[in-house]
Amino acid sequence: MDELVKINYSGGDRPTVSGRELHDALQIRTPYKDWFPRMCEYGFVEGTDFNPLNFAQVRTEGGRTVTRTILDHQLTINMAKELCMIQRSDIGKRVRQYFLQVEAAWNSPDAIMARALQFANDRLALLTRQNTELTGTIAVQSQQIAELQPKASYYDLVLNCKDLISTSAIAKDYGKSAVWMNRWLHEKGVQFKQGDIWLLYQRYAEKGYTSTKTHSYFGTDGEPHTKVHTYWTQKGRLFIYGLMKEDGILPLIEKGA
Repeated sequence: MDELVKINYSGGDRPTVSGRELHDALQIRTPYKDWFPRMCEYGFVEGTDFNPLNFAQVRTEGGRTVTRTILDHQLTINMAKELCMIQRSDIGKRVRQYFLQVEAAWNSPDAIMARALQFANDRLALLTRQNTELTGTIAVQSQQIAELQPKASYYDLVLNCKDLISTSAIAKDYGKSAVWMNRWLHEKGVQFKQGDIWLLYQRYAEKGYTSTKTHSYFGTDGEPHTKVHTYWTQKGRLFIYGLMKEDGILPLIEKGA
C-alpha cells in the first residue's frame, strides 16, 4: 500500500493525519488557513475530530532568518475520509480509499493483538519502575527508622526497670550463674558471705546498691522460720555493669553491638 498521506501512530489509541499534509495531497488550491475553517463548518468538533497543532517554521527572507509559527491540525481518520468525500474529486476518492485500507489494517486481529501486547509491556515497565522506586523509598525509610531508634543498650534496659532484681537474674544477663556472679563480686571486694547471705562491705553498703527482703517459710520440723535474701536495686545493677565492663565482660545484649 503506497503512502499517499503520512499516518501518525504516536497517539497510541488511534491513528491521525496532518491537516496540512492532507490539504496538499488533495491538491486544494485554497490556502490552508482559509480552507480548514470552511471545512469545520460541516460539523467537525475540536477535541473529538481534530486537535490544533502549532509548529515553528524557519525561513530565510531577505538574507535573514525568520521563524514563523504555523498552525496545523491532527485529524482522525474518520474526519480525513469525510474531507476526501467533500472534495468530490478523483484524488479525493483515491485518498479516501487509502484511508479505508489504513483503517482495515489498524483494526485487524493481528494489529489489535500487537497493541494489546504493547500496552501490557508498557504497563509492566511502569509497574517495575514504581516497584523499584517504592523499594528504594522503603530502604531509605528503614535506615531513617534505624537511625532514630538505635539498638537499646544494657544501660537503657536497666533505666527502664524499676524493680529489685536478684543476683541470679543479673547473672543471667551475662550468661553466667548466681554462684559465678557472687564469687566474682567477692573477689572484687564488693561483698562477703555471712552464713547463708551475701552482704556488701561497708564502703558499698550505704550507696543504695542492695535491699534485703525477709521471707517466711515452714521448716521440716513444721515450725515457721524466716530467711533473709539480698536483692539488687537498679542502681546496684548499674554498679555491677560498670565493674564487669572494666574487666571486659559485657551483657549478652551488648555483645557484637
